Amino acid sequence: MKVSAKKHLGQHFLKNEEVCCRIAESIEDNGLHFLEIGPGTGALTQELLKRFSHRTSVIEIDEESVMYLQRYFTELQGRIIFGDFLKLDVSSLGWGRFNVIGNFPYNISTQIIFKVIEHREEIPQVVGMFQREVAQRFAAPPGSKTYGITSVLTQAYYRVEYLFEVPPEYFDPPPKVHSAVIKMTRDQSLDPSCKHETLRNVVKTAFNQRRKTLRNSLKSIMGNIEIPSHLVQKRPEQLSVKDFEEIALMLE
Repeated sequence: MKVSAKKHLGQHFLKNEEVCCRIAESIEDNGLHFLEIGPGTGALTQELLKRFSHRTSVIEIDEESVMYLQRYFTELQGRIIFGDFLKLDVSSLGWGRFNVIGNFPYNISTQIIFKVIEHREEIPQVVGMFQREVAQRFAAPPGSKTYGITSVLTQAYYRVEYLFEVPPEYFDPPPKVHSAVIKMTRDQSLDPSCKHETLRNVVKTAFNQRRKTLRNSLKSIMGNIEIPSHLVQKRPEQLSVKDFEEIALMLE
């Protein structure tokens, strides 16, 4: 049974066994359940089952891939979810806390991570494949050209490690871009004191006019509130997560 990759689902099936092993080996076994998003034909699933057999479940939106997994991965019986992770009611899984793993569809990979951040108390670890430029943004430090909204909002709650890159020929069909694997580990000591909604509002407003200094880019939401003097002339990519937290707390 052959599964054809669907362009509208952003499917590029990982076919290199060594890469699958490297991803699986980079996962910390914290004793929790593992949910793989978009397993496709199960190349990575196979490695997860070797290491975390009875704690591995998958969620797949493509009916053809689900049929393939049901046929060739009988050990996953009862643990194949036919559905969309972005619409999934996480509490319905009944696992409490769990890890998220996957060769994520590139067209929704950032949305997946934003959903993870919403459920950060339930998801202590993410190991995933992304388009290289997207992965670089998640891991970027302040001051770099790729540092932006996703960098700040992810690093406010997770330690992000840029693990390794993967060339197009390791996929079927090959994407037109290079890929990279990152690891995100929940670290509650990083948690900002402000509300997530306030932080998100400040960060998005600032980066939507990233060439302007904060005095101008945040004028619309700060009103008469004075931005701290040591930040007012800076541009958003020059601020640390803690700097954004400081401004969000003032706004609150």
